[in-house]
Amino acid sequence: MYIMANKAKKKRNKPYRGADAATARPTVTRISAANRSKIGQWWFDHKKVAKPLIIAAIVILAVVWLIIELIRVASGVYA
Repeated sequence: MYIMANKAKKKRNKPYRGADAATARPTVTRISAANRSKIGQWWFDHKKVAKPLIIAAIVILAVVWLIIELIRVASGVYA
């Protein structure tokens, strides 16, 4: 025997705008000022792009250095 579940009632997602509706609260925008140097301001503006690039460059340099050292050890050349 198959039992059907009750159909879920659609929820209201539209805000109520009647006479007794809650008044809209103003949005507060907080702004903070900072005195930064030119380099500090550049870093603040470009941090999202610069950080991953710097990390990628360090990883690439480390891998290249390890490969060079591995070749030096394998070939028997010691400084």
